[in-house]
Amino acid sequence: MPNTGPDLGPDLAKDNGTEQDYTLVVEETEKKNRLDKFLALRLPDLSRSRLQALISQKCLQVDGTIIETPNYRLKIGQIIDLKIPKAVDPEPVAQDIPLDVVFEDPYLLIINKPSGLVVHPAPGNADGTLVNALLYHCGEDFKGIGGVKRPGIVHRIDKDTSGLMVVAKTDECHQGLVQLFAAHDIERSYNAVVWGYPKPATGRIEGNIGRSPKNRKKMAVVPRGGKTAITHYKTLKVLSNGVASLIECRLETGRTHQIRVHMTHAGYPLLGDPLYGSQSQSRLKNLPTDAQEKMKSFERQALHAKTLGFIHPITKENLIFTSELSIDLKDLINSL
Repeated sequence: MPNTGPDLGPDLAKDNGTEQDYTLVVEETEKKNRLDKFLALRLPDLSRSRLQALISQKCLQVDGTIIETPNYRLKIGQIIDLKIPKAVDPEPVAQDIPLDVVFEDPYLLIINKPSGLVVHPAPGNADGTLVNALLYHCGEDFKGIGGVKRPGIVHRIDKDTSGLMVVAKTDECHQGLVQLFAAHDIERSYNAVVWGYPKPATGRIEGNIGRSPKNRKKMAVVPRGGKTAITHYKTLKVLSNGVASLIECRLETGRTHQIRVHMTHAGYPLLGDPLYGSQSQSRLKNLPTDAQEKMKSFERQALHAKTLGFIHPITKENLIFTSELSIDLKDLINSL
């Protein structure tokens, strides 16, 4: 059932299998609000641009009348009916994209993903993804493993994060890996370069992560709602007299942008992070000249999925893999 929030009073929402239907009632404090602003506040999981598109597509009625203008001003007691058509997942196609395969057997494979590679098709990235490469590598039998749009995918790392991922090649293995991730029985560690010198040098960060109320494109540690998230970090090396540090992070949970959000929340954002690290650009002048030059061309967050370990769902082998830091990260660390 779609989530309309905990305090919407008479608002109702249901999923009838083909579309999502929302019924919202305008309260006194919301009168004279623009229609799109009202919807964005009530339905925070939908972007304002998406809501405006739905309005223009005649998916919304106010008191039974179709409204097509996002700036329509609301009146107290009006009933808003919004119907969201069910999304149809396009079937990705196989593409001959090189893969760095660390391990493979009949049931799964371990990929060392380069930065810049999107994991699965999404708006703005219809092809050229890891899924497209996997379809070519694994063949026809791979289609539909765990779903049409994201075959084989049981977890993901951000487009601009490099490092290790596990992919399922059979439905049985997919189900087993999903259970391991749900039970947090996966060993994962990341290396990151952060601004500053974390104090204490080793620590635990806990804070629920949800959509930022200030910027929908960002996640944030939120005081209410969100999902439980726990990150353990350890400082491996202090760089440039404490201007930056190389750290290791181990995850108890796997939330969207978890390391990036937690380290920023703690005051130590990742170098190069275009979404969460922009506030640290003033620190550039404190870096060695060579490092300043490296940072000008370093256009991603300094984050690498270093280790991945688990009990094989089928063979029951204890597997653990380690990945070397990518060349761009090594060069950045050396310059620091």
